[in-house]
Amino acid sequence: MDLSKVKMVVTDMDGTLLNSKHEVSPKFLEQFTQLRKNNILFVAASGRQYHSIIDKLHTIKDDILVIAENGAITKDKNEEILQTGLDRATILDLLQLISTIDNVYPVLCGKKKAYIRPDSKEFAEKFKEYYASYELLENLEDYDDEILKIAIYHFESSETYIYPKVKHLESTLKVKVSGENWLDLSHVNAHKGYALQKLQDIFNISAAETMVFGDFNNDLEMLALADFSFAMANAHPNVTKAANYTTKSNDEYGVETILDQLLKN
Repeated sequence: MDLSKVKMVVTDMDGTLLNSKHEVSPKFLEQFTQLRKNNILFVAASGRQYHSIIDKLHTIKDDILVIAENGAITKDKNEEILQTGLDRATILDLLQLISTIDNVYPVLCGKKKAYIRPDSKEFAEKFKEYYASYELLENLEDYDDEILKIAIYHFESSETYIYPKVKHLESTLKVKVSGENWLDLSHVNAHKGYALQKLQDIFNISAAETMVFGDFNNDLEMLALADFSFAMANAHPNVTKAANYTTKSNDEYGVETILDQLLKN
């Protein structure tokens, strides 16, 4: 595996770069310094809110590219490169549909902040890990923001309990099981692959010069854009099948292991 031509490293956050405690390792931050010295671009690509990604990577935030909300918004520092949101009519229709699904908790993911109902303290505690800026709304229809996507949470399994209720929307929207408990509904072009393609075009970087790490279904489109695509050992079977290579789990420094090889090259 000749990594000498890699010019861009792209990694998912939860289940990939972050460990099970949602932490970034000191080793990665050391490696990031070396990536910069070698003029290798770094992209954090996550279903997380932009503010949450920056919180996790605050010490390097001015030197990275960020694909947030599963590709609905992409930024280079404070410069917005891409935004692909949902219109109000679609949002109202989706909220009505979600209200018919049992035991789920919707999140309106806005450009300014996220919005949830104040009806579950247990969910609110889970939610805070992924959203650094948010507001409680009794009625989600009363939002005043540009909505990038709708995320839906189920305490047991998003794939089992949410996906069957919304899969009929796939012809007009991007429907993504983005984690064990999360499912995202967004514009058909709001995905990590679409955003990564834009960045590759802007920086004139090919698939042969791109390295991507992922663990769940919302990573599939961006894995397809890299010759050096890696599935984590803890990845969903769909991701393992799609990736060209595998690495150790997120708790075993899978990303850092490959970055060591890259930096040696």
